[in-house]
Formats: sequence, structure tokens, C-alpha cells
Amino acid sequence: MSAGDARAVYRRIARYYDFLDGSFERKRYAPIRGTLFAGLGGRILDAGVGTGRNIPYYPAGADVIGIDLSQAMLAQARARRDGLRSTVPFAAMDVRRTAFPDASFDAVVSSFVFCVLRPDQQQAALTELGRILKPGGEIRLLDYTWSKQPWRRFVMGLWAPWVRWAYGAGFDRVPQRHVEPAGLTLADSRFLIDDVVRLVVARRPSG
Repeated sequence: MSAGDARAVYRRIARYYDFLDGSFERKRYAPIRGTLFAGLGGRILDAGVGTGRNIPYYPAGADVIGIDLSQAMLAQARARRDGLRSTVPFAAMDVRRTAFPDASFDAVVSSFVFCVLRPDQQQAALTELGRILKPGGEIRLLDYTWSKQPWRRFVMGLWAPWVRWAYGAGFDRVPQRHVEPAGLTLADSRFLIDDVVRLVVARRPSG
């Protein structure tokens, strides 16, 4: 979807987002969010910070910055941040066109953001995140994909229209296909929940 469409979707849903997604967060997402940050340190970008659900998992001592396209979602993130007595700064930016200088971050994490980007936007987003990543640094993506298990795929098919309407998202995104065309190296690609939630790790070459 376009940036304008995305802003409109999340302006509509921001105040209800945590409620609508609450059961999935407790049962699915919360147990795996720490994996995104395991072993990371230094300056980290939370790309697509949403309502700030990653905040409790930020590594101690790390310098984390969160960005999101939606001001409405950032308002929710600020409320969560203040409740947790965190001081992480936030900024409104598009992951495809950030305002950061080259090689600004030691690592970039992004949870359930690339399923919102159209397939033709994936490479641009990865190229931009790679640009602001230091050589040798990692981009870690957590996202959905279609299950190959028939019954699970059928259930996902029932959910797909709601997911598309409510979040502007789809299950057909395959960001790992765009890693190498974006000038990055695919370091890992594995499922963390059944065969539907995948962790993709891309690395910026050191040389």
C-alpha cells in the first residue's frame, strides 16, 4: 500500500490495535520478541515500532531509536514508553526513506512490518535499511507467511480479508527473496511459530 494509505489504515485502528491483537500478543508474539534482540547491542533501530511492544525487550545499555510511518501508532508507543519509564526516542519516518546518515546503526529490527509492504516495495525497504546499517551489522525481520499445511492455510485464508482490511497486511510477502538484490547477505531464515511466523536475518557485507 502507499504511504498515505498506510497512514489512513493505522490512524483508524491505532487506538484499538493492542486490544484487537491482544490474544495473539500474549500467546504468540511476546514469547519470541526477545529473539529479535538476542546478542545485539550498540545503536539499534526499531523499524516500524508500532505501539511499542518491543520496548520491554530492548537490550540493556543499547541506544535504541524507534520509527514508524504512523503518528497515531507513535502516540500509542509513547504512552507505553512512558508507562514503562523508558526514554527511547521515536520519530515519524518511512522505512523506505529514512532521514538517517549512511552506516548509522549496529543493527535493525522490524517486527510484522514487511507484511504491510507490497512485494514491489520490499527491496526498496531492505536497500534503505541496509544503507543505514554499519558493515557487518544485521537486519532482523519477524513476519508472517502462508502456511503449507492445508488446514492451517485454510484458516489463514479465512483471516486474510480481515487482516488486509484492518492492518493493510498480507501473508504473501517473502522478504528473504529480496535480501540479495538489496545488496545484503541472507544469514538466517527460519520459523519461530509453526510454519507461519518466520525470522529472517540479513547482514550487510563487511567488505
